[in-house]
Amino acid sequence: MNLTLHVWRQTDAASAGHMATYEARDIAPEMSFLEMLDVVNEGLILKGDDPIAFDSDCREGICGTCGFVINGVAHGPRQATTVCQLHMRSFNDGDVLWLEPWRARPFPVLKDLVTNRAAFDRIIASGGFISVPTGASQDANAIPVPKPDADTAMDAAACIGCGACVAACPNASAMLFTGAKIRHLGVLPQGQPERQDRALAMVRQMDIEGFGTCTNIGECSAVCPKEIDMETISFMNGELLRATLHHR
Repeated sequence: MNLTLHVWRQTDAASAGHMATYEARDIAPEMSFLEMLDVVNEGLILKGDDPIAFDSDCREGICGTCGFVINGVAHGPRQATTVCQLHMRSFNDGDVLWLEPWRARPFPVLKDLVTNRAAFDRIIASGGFISVPTGASQDANAIPVPKPDADTAMDAAACIGCGACVAACPNASAMLFTGAKIRHLGVLPQGQPERQDRALAMVRQMDIEGFGTCTNIGECSAVCPKEIDMETISFMNGELLRATLHHR
């Protein structure tokens, strides 16, 4: 198949960006979207042009490294799918595709489709951990965890921190991401000693980073490749309220 790509090109964070047009020729339907870009980049390199910069690592939908907007939708048209898992069979011959980086002030563009998502790292560093004594690992059955709690924790832990939720939200809110990290540890026994401090610290850091507030539009959950639900935000709000009242 042949496609027309309109791609955001930006030399560095200090430069003004623009849309550039490229032709993707003889693309196999079984290629992933990133493999298609690899083919386009090979052609650009052969012509002496600067290849399109984009993030990738595992290319298996696990690491959360890849991610950009395709035709106005974070990660593209398929639900519960990262860009690296998106295959070209999802498109038709002759399609015109518009590729842009995540658009959020806390995610500054570094180059082309690459953004700096270190704000997420700082949110996790502020409280997304547990302090436990080191030593030999405990037996798996030493701390019983009810099945519903284990399922809830695993569902929240599925968040890969790709940033699609922020990019899709009109307010550039990071509450789905932050809520997932708070909920993951907040329902487990190991996370109880720091439960209240964790909620306060992570929400405070989220605000410091400049993310917007949630207005329950739901775009974040709709584009999340791991289908984190909106109840995660409700859980975070409850944790924040209880922690605030306790500290007062």
